[in-house]
Formats: sequence, structure tokens, C-alpha cells
Amino acid sequence: MSSSADLEQLAEIELQKEEEEEGSCVTDGPSAPPVSTPSLDPSHPYYDVARHGIIQVSGDDHYGRKLIVFSSCCLPPSHQLNHRRLLEYLKFTLDQYVEMDYILVYFHYGLRSSNKPSLKWLREAYSEFDRKYKKNLKALYVVHPTNFIRIVWNLFKPLISHKFGRKLTYVNYLAELREHLNYGQLFIPPEVLRSVLLGSYAHWTPAFCENAPAPAPLPTQQFGVSLQYIREKNREAVIPPVMTQTVTYLKEKGLRTEGLFRRSARVQLIKEVQKLYNLGKPVNFEQIGDVHVPAVILKTFLRELPEPLLTFRVYSQVQELLHVESSLRVTRCKQIVESLPEHNFIVAKYLLCFLHQVSQESIINKMSPSNLACVFGVNLVWPRHGSISLTALTPINIFAELLIEHFHTVFGSRCPPAQVMP
Repeated sequence: MSSSADLEQLAEIELQKEEEEEGSCVTDGPSAPPVSTPSLDPSHPYYDVARHGIIQVSGDDHYGRKLIVFSSCCLPPSHQLNHRRLLEYLKFTLDQYVEMDYILVYFHYGLRSSNKPSLKWLREAYSEFDRKYKKNLKALYVVHPTNFIRIVWNLFKPLISHKFGRKLTYVNYLAELREHLNYGQLFIPPEVLRSVLLGSYAHWTPAFCENAPAPAPLPTQQFGVSLQYIREKNREAVIPPVMTQTVTYLKEKGLRTEGLFRRSARVQLIKEVQKLYNLGKPVNFEQIGDVHVPAVILKTFLRELPEPLLTFRVYSQVQELLHVESSLRVTRCKQIVESLPEHNFIVAKYLLCFLHQVSQESIINKMSPSNLACVFGVNLVWPRHGSISLTALTPINIFAELLIEHFHTVFGSRCPPAQVMP
């Protein structure tokens, strides 16, 4: 059996081979799709690390679990980055989400001898990620694995529990991520997309076609169609049936459930419930008996709208919220919300009223306006193009928190005739 030192040396050799192969493929190629990356505030406690964009939070997956992305191609040369600080920043980021179910996505492309953290650092990192971090980690996706990754995995096998090992999934094709994650919200570094286009990963070329026509939705379709479509097909119901049914059930059964909206549910069950809704068949949450199922369904419904509930138009206004004086932010949120089209406003008012009610029970359910904002912010607002970067997430969460905490001030003045309240 190979010794630890032999495996480390073998890993280094494989990494050098990969660098040589990548180098032979680098040419001028098409530019990558735009990514929303606002400038980072220099007062950020980890500005020296965060400014590189190595770690990003990219909304939720299909089942309401937060997506956290680590991109090797964003690592600067080792002499320009304090890897101890990198580990602290990773923990600082995870600390905001480890109380809810979350997913890690690791993009391996771009790891080189010059920017690679040491294997000693990897050991320290794994040992510092105690049960608090591992408990709610539901999956670790390693995208574009190479021989280097497989050797390192063998090196670490004695340290890794069987339970943690089952969470690891190798992803050879970008298209595979669509099966598991909300691909539209996922932060994929331009370098990774460019490497695929240039053929650096010829055997990993994505097998999806962006321009393929989408199948026509069913008349009963609830997920992945516009609010207007749902309203037209449901006898002009102002609030989509999925929202009224999940909110009604959660208001009755879930307000005092600790961690409501932070937990995921069984994936197959969520798919089955979505299918029932899309076929126009009844869904009995009482019979299902798991309060986290309607919670996930509600988040999934919002996330799969073709346009966010609060519309694409408000995204730039929300990003500017950090430049508004703190004492004026609630007033600014009120202005943004009151500018929404009437139907969007009515549905948003219904939802935010319910979330405000959830927050009123935060002593028991632990879901304060801040915690709810972390869950719902990215499901209410996202950009028309590209994904949400970690820096863009801060104003979105602040915006969502203010909407929930100051619901009556923000929504109270505008009362459309057709409004419905939970």
C-alpha cells in the first residue's frame, strides 16, 4: 500500500500533468456570460480574502437548501493569500448558514501548483469542520474531478467518516448539476465556462442546449410558469393555489416549528408533490404529516417563477440599498415595493404578511426576520442575467429583512381592491 508521503508526491505529479494539459488548450476564446459581482465593501472583516470571489453563496437548490460554491480558479498565487485567513473566511461564511440544510459545490478547474493550499492545510480544514458544519451539509459536489482529486481522496480516506463520504458526488458534466441544483442561480466562474468551451475538458463538455424550446406548459401547471399564467388558468385566483394551500397549512400547523423553512424534505416526496400540483390533482399536507414539505414547496414555487415575485426591475434598486442611510432604508423599501405591478404587489403582500407572522413566533421557532431573510431573500429577488454573488447577497438579505420586520409600514399604505391576506 502506498504511504502517505508517496500519495502526496503522486498527487503533485498528477497536478503538474493537468497544468501542462490545460496549458496546451489555452487560446483566445469566447467571453463568458456576465456575472453579477458588485464591488466589495473594503470594511468587510475578510476583505483581503473575500475580494477574490473564491467563495460564493448562490441561492438554493431545488429543495430549498443553500448553495455555497468554492472555486479553485479564483485562488490567487499562494504568496498573495493567507490560507489561514481563507479557512477563517470559509467558516465565517458557513456560520451564517450551518443551522439550515446546505450544499457545497467545489469547482476544481484552475487549481495549480502555484495557488494550491498545502495538504497540511486541507487536514487542518477538515479537522476544524466539526459536527456543527457537517451535520446539515447534505451534499458535496466535486465538479470536473481529476486524478489529483482521486489521489487526495485516498489520502484522506482514513480521516473521513463513512457518513460524510456518502455525501460526496463527483460531477463530470456541468449538465449533471441541472439534475440536482437550481442551475439558474448557481455561480459558475467564467473561467470554468470558458474552459469547457475551449475544450480543456473535452470529455466533460456540457450536454445541454440553452436554445432548445421548452415544452408547452400544462393548463394545470403551477411550477415554472408566470403568475399571470397561473391566474388565467385558475379562474382569476389572485393568489396562486400553491401559495394559499402551503401558507394556510403552515399558519395552522407550522408557526411554532423550530427551524421552519431551514430544513429540507425528502427529495422524492417533493417531486411527487410538485407533480400532483402540475397535474391539477389535490395535495393533502395533513396526510403527508411533515410540516417541512409545504415549507419547501413554497420556497420551490417562488424559486421556479420565470421572473422573481418582486420582478427583475427592482434588483438594481435593491443593490443600491447599502448606499441609503440606515434610518431611511425602510422608507426606500416602501417606495420599491409600492412601484410593483398590482398583481405582484398583492401576492408579495400576502407572502410577506405570512412571513411577518412567522417572525412573531421567533422565540419558539427561532425564525427571526433576519433568519427568514437569509432563506427567502434570494427567492424574492434575482438578476435577469447571471447569478447572485456573495457580495450581492448582503443588500438582498437586508431588503428582505426590512420587508418582514417592518411589514405594516412597508405594505400598509397601498391596499388594492383585490388584495387577499393570510
